[in-house]
Amino acid sequence: MLENCFQTELIEAGCDEAGRGCLAGSVFAAAVILPPDFHPPLLNDSKQMTEARRDKLRAIIEREALAWHVAEVSAERIDQINILNASIEGMNIALKSLKTRPEFIVVDGNRFKSDLDIPWRTIVKGDGKYANIAAASVLAKTHRDEYMLRLAEEYPMYGWAKNKGYPTKEHRLAIREYGLTPYHRLTFNSSPEQLELF
Repeated sequence: MLENCFQTELIEAGCDEAGRGCLAGSVFAAAVILPPDFHPPLLNDSKQMTEARRDKLRAIIEREALAWHVAEVSAERIDQINILNASIEGMNIALKSLKTRPEFIVVDGNRFKSDLDIPWRTIVKGDGKYANIAAASVLAKTHRDEYMLRLAEEYPMYGWAKNKGYPTKEHRLAIREYGLTPYHRLTFNSSPEQLELF
């Protein structure tokens, strides 16, 4: 079972993102503050869970969290500032949008920066260690998947309902055949010419 949070002296928000490695679509970031007694046994790193379990946990997290917010940063913005900065920007937007101001922040991974006057700590594989980061990963992933399903209705030929914008063979071949959409990240080497390399 995951630890609820990294420390217990201060109100702590966990942060994570979803969609960093995709060729298309926005990156989504979430911030979550959990009650101290929040320990659902099914909660884990969202990548280790089935879609059905993530959806079930999303409803529980959104109902029981003390505060949560999910932010979206567009493919256009990703191309402007790069995916790492876009992920960090999304997490900061989510943190600033929480109805309860956190006093400490924990972030999955090893890179973060913030203009918030709040202490923070990065934790590698934090979504497999702390419930608040895992909860943020579930919200970011489920909200992003929902968004990609909407885009898939607009552009069904890229297989986004299944691959969610990640660089699968199906997705790459569709780019070669149909070209890029307004949702593709132009800085991710996804042009038809670049795809000859794969």
